[in-house]
Amino acid sequence: MAVFTAVTLDDLTQWMDQFPLGQPLALKGIASGIENSNFFLTTERGEYVLTVFENLGFEQLPFYLQLMRHLAERGIPVPAPVANARGELVAALQGKPAAIVSKLDGSSQMDPQPVHCFEVGTMLARMHLAAHDFPLAQPNLRGLDWWQATAPRVLPFLAPENARLLQDEIAYQSDFAGTDSYAGLARGPVHADLFRNNVMFVGERLSGCFDFYFAGVDTWLFDLAVTVNDWCIDLETGKLDGPRVRALLDAYAAVRPFTRDEASAWQPMLRAAALRFWLSRLYDLHVPRAAEMLTPHDPTHFERILRDRIANPAPGLANHE
Repeated sequence: MAVFTAVTLDDLTQWMDQFPLGQPLALKGIASGIENSNFFLTTERGEYVLTVFENLGFEQLPFYLQLMRHLAERGIPVPAPVANARGELVAALQGKPAAIVSKLDGSSQMDPQPVHCFEVGTMLARMHLAAHDFPLAQPNLRGLDWWQATAPRVLPFLAPENARLLQDEIAYQSDFAGTDSYAGLARGPVHADLFRNNVMFVGERLSGCFDFYFAGVDTWLFDLAVTVNDWCIDLETGKLDGPRVRALLDAYAAVRPFTRDEASAWQPMLRAAALRFWLSRLYDLHVPRAAEMLTPHDPTHFERILRDRIANPAPGLANHE
């Protein structure tokens, strides 16, 4: 989240008439993240989050917002999109698509312990199963096709050893994506960005997760790998923390047991999850967009994680205990 499009309370006074939320009372930009313009919005009816979408178009957004509604209706703790008087979840604001969703209770847990990872694993498995019958389909827009198209744009900025690492890993993932093991992986709608700052806790109880705007249809194992690579690591080294990994994987498997194909694909998928965020952070650093408030992320964090996953294979899913 960031602020690329400046919005004021005056801008919202008439625009808000289409929503059943009363008049806007307060608006505060959210500085974290790098994709959309986000604001905490207080109205006469309560507290919400307003998002102005900078990259996604009107035709893409129904997938994300309808997915959130689908999950909320099935008891998954996610923000509920607010429809306007015409039943639309997306409305134009300053010429860009915008949406309002409910604001979750709690705060992010930035120093997770096994108890928090257990909660995340349970919720992620429940989310995958709840979304399995979601009728809309859209690919993960930051998947292999995007990696292959984006790597040439950042390679000129990299030192030779990092350029080789990036090229070699994309070749490895391209080969893996053509295997029978990969073809046999269970898939469906995934969050694809379930980092610590996208989950809320009240004490040790998970109260919700948000920011579904990287969601798409992909393998459930990729979603799990993205989550483990953030929740279950030492931030300084990128190395996996055994107790947190066990807590998250045990909780997930108790809701949705792993398949044989998933057990054999776990190591490549941990590498794929690290590659995806190393590459996107390289892209955001070297091909930036102007923003009023912007918090860039350090690409070297996921470079370390990728190098570690290559050098130190993690225990397989079948014997992670």
